[in-house]
Amino acid sequence: MDVPALIDPQLAEGLSAFPALGDLSSETLPAARAMMTEIGRQQAEMVDRSGIRLEEHRIPHGDGHAVRVLLYHPEVPQSPMAAYLHVHGGGLVMGTPEISLQTCVDLVRRFGLTVVSVDYRLAPEHPYPAAVEDCYRALHWLYAKAEELGVDRDRIVVGGESAGGGLAAALCVLARDRGEVRVAFQHLTYPMLDDRTTSPYSHPHAGRLVWTQPSNEFGWRAYLSATPGGKDTPAYAAAARTERLEGLPPAFIATGALDLFLEENIEYARRLVRAGVPTELHVYPGAFHAFDMITDAKVSQAFRNDWRRALERALSPGRR
Repeated sequence: MDVPALIDPQLAEGLSAFPALGDLSSETLPAARAMMTEIGRQQAEMVDRSGIRLEEHRIPHGDGHAVRVLLYHPEVPQSPMAAYLHVHGGGLVMGTPEISLQTCVDLVRRFGLTVVSVDYRLAPEHPYPAAVEDCYRALHWLYAKAEELGVDRDRIVVGGESAGGGLAAALCVLARDRGEVRVAFQHLTYPMLDDRTTSPYSHPHAGRLVWTQPSNEFGWRAYLSATPGGKDTPAYAAAARTERLEGLPPAFIATGALDLFLEENIEYARRLVRAGVPTELHVYPGAFHAFDMITDAKVSQAFRNDWRRALERALSPGRR
């Protein structure tokens, strides 16, 4: 069956208005970055932030770099709050925290928590481990500042979309191994987990729309400064390379049946379950990468409801 025939009809109808990235390369990256920056600018202008206080902080890094974060607070906080460390998407090579402004505002408004959104450094200018170390620095800062911010250290969630979801998963592995910060839950939306997915298409339908195999190969190559799929890729770069998954936080993973990341997401969820990690996996039929941007489609609404319910359960007082 042809891929167009498999797309959810409502998603197919909205696809024409979808941001057109094309296949990423060194030549197309500047335009793609400009488009993502413009999306962030539009978010900043359009999103209703009433009742929410937004601050910008810069966290000193050991190498002299200061990690920029956006901090979202309820205007009337109920202390101690849960916190959500959010990592934006963009294939490891583009994007800013502002592109996720609506998501972060929704998190604060619906759950009454604090959100820290990380402006991590991008490849190829800043290859691995820059991005994951920036995210760790932000997580450590949030944990250290918890009392000052009115945050409950036992209810810190890490999450993100696409490359942000992959970085969030790797960050959970890094935090487990360093033993300095406890993450309560990992909230992963079509995460970019495995550099080996850059090999030629193994699935007849997945990865033909929005985020393609050539774009994925470019993103991983830029981040690793090496040919992706090799035997020496570190686990902190690609979470799917982690040999031992025991002791990781409970997980929510959502992906589309037509997403390039479908099989790596299913496999990671399977391995988490085998390792004794409580894991919830959703696969949405007819859905391609970033399908939830078409917000009026019923499948997008189903995803958003599942996404919220998983977070509600993770933040409930009995879930520690």
